[in-house]
Amino acid sequence: MRHPHRRLRTSAAVAVAAASAAVLAGTVTGPAAPAHAGTAAPSVRFVEIPGDGGTPLAANVVIPGDRDGERRHPLAVLPTSWSMPQAEYLAQARKLADSGYVVLSYNSRGFWQSGGEIEVAGPPDVADASRVIDWALANTPADPERVGMAGISYGAGISLLASAFDERIRAVVAMSGWADLVGSIYSGRTQHRQAAAFLTGTGYLTGRPGEEFQEVVTGFLSSDLEKEADMIAWGRKRSAATYVDRINAGGAAIMLGNAWGDSIFPPNQYADFYEKLTVPRRLEFRPGDHATPEMPGLLGLPNDVWNNAERWLDHHLRGEDNGIDAEQPVQLTARGGAREGYPSWKAVPSGAERIELDGTDRVLANTDSGASGGTVFLSSIFDRLTGLPPTVSVPLLPDWHAAVWQSERYTAERRIRGTVKLHTTVTGNRSSGTFVAHLYDVGPLGVGKLITHAPFTFHDRTPGEAFGVDLELYSAAYDVPAGHRLAMVVDTVDPLYTEHNPSGARLVFSSPADDPSYAEVPVRG
Repeated sequence: MRHPHRRLRTSAAVAVAAASAAVLAGTVTGPAAPAHAGTAAPSVRFVEIPGDGGTPLAANVVIPGDRDGERRHPLAVLPTSWSMPQAEYLAQARKLADSGYVVLSYNSRGFWQSGGEIEVAGPPDVADASRVIDWALANTPADPERVGMAGISYGAGISLLASAFDERIRAVVAMSGWADLVGSIYSGRTQHRQAAAFLTGTGYLTGRPGEEFQEVVTGFLSSDLEKEADMIAWGRKRSAATYVDRINAGGAAIMLGNAWGDSIFPPNQYADFYEKLTVPRRLEFRPGDHATPEMPGLLGLPNDVWNNAERWLDHHLRGEDNGIDAEQPVQLTARGGAREGYPSWKAVPSGAERIELDGTDRVLANTDSGASGGTVFLSSIFDRLTGLPPTVSVPLLPDWHAAVWQSERYTAERRIRGTVKLHTTVTGNRSSGTFVAHLYDVGPLGVGKLITHAPFTFHDRTPGEAFGVDLELYSAAYDVPAGHRLAMVVDTVDPLYTEHNPSGARLVFSSPADDPSYAEVPVRG
């Protein structure tokens, strides 16, 4: 059944819906719009599609205006983002239909007017995608040999998963999504608290969380270690990386796009997944936060992400020789820089430099030193608008609450490209603990601009016993100016994450002679 009582709206949803309505003014038809020939505008129908188990899915169908009843068109299926209404993609759906696609976008189960409960890209969501394709092939002039899926965030995750289980899908564009759900919101065995709280809050606001989702979220946010294994298994079932062999066997062409500063789905997990693909593939990283690179396209504005998405679909579903296959498959845009192309993710850095982390640093936990990864969404958006990432005065960081190591001042620009790695030895006086590593670009006045960071948590360690840590920080593309230096700052509190430092906890970072500590920084010459 429908759920007309769901009337709440988020500001983003309202903006997208209003813009889409303006773009489509005059083109929406009733539920039984007659076919017509010629060059008329695409028609739009709002329909209800039976999903897995008969669960109703609220959807809209956009059909090219030049159909003649016999010609078949490529099909683009667009699952909505988390908490977004079914009008989310209407501006881009109109554009795709203008170029000859049948486009079907739908609200994932549990959200807005769709039935069921939120499954978080679980098996019912994957099965829904196939039922939507079934409906489109039976009720529109869609070509069963030319089926593609695309989406942002939640829609990206569902699209990737669907390509592992439905071989009719020949191309996927996954924007600002995840391939590894555990690696996205539980990297370094640390709860990404702000990201999880945002997703949970908007889920309750616009949808109906299922019992399993509620149980997993409760255990996650409460740091219930007895449920950790179940939570990880739940997340892996919802991760395309788990099914990469099936995706490769199915042969769908996969395009992945993300932002360097994505505070919900960090870029590392997409890069790792990309390297495991053997199908036609493309990887794009740009500055910004979650879904911000492609947001202008949802509002009907010119947008490079959506342009490339359409080129990808055109090439792999329509056979167009538009040159996208001749471009380097890895396309990166550094912060404030131009686009760069590479043959693979591994080829992005041409070398690596090490910052030696000498000496022994003792850090008292439970106090925020001032070093921070920022705030979900707000920090990266502010950076895009002002050019100012999260900053800190490195010389003023308190010695007892932060460990700080700095490189020599660079005489020439350093182009950081790829994934910074931290290797160190840690000794805690408690069995559990958390620390967050931050890499800063430090100017002549000692002001550090955040380049990247990542958290790390341990449990069940013997107090007083040292152990080695290898931590990958979130991938980045950043140019450090001549005259600046790099600083690695490690502290124990960051508002982005849940910390596991008991009262009175202390962490010691050391550099044994037989296993020296260092930060490995990937650079491009």
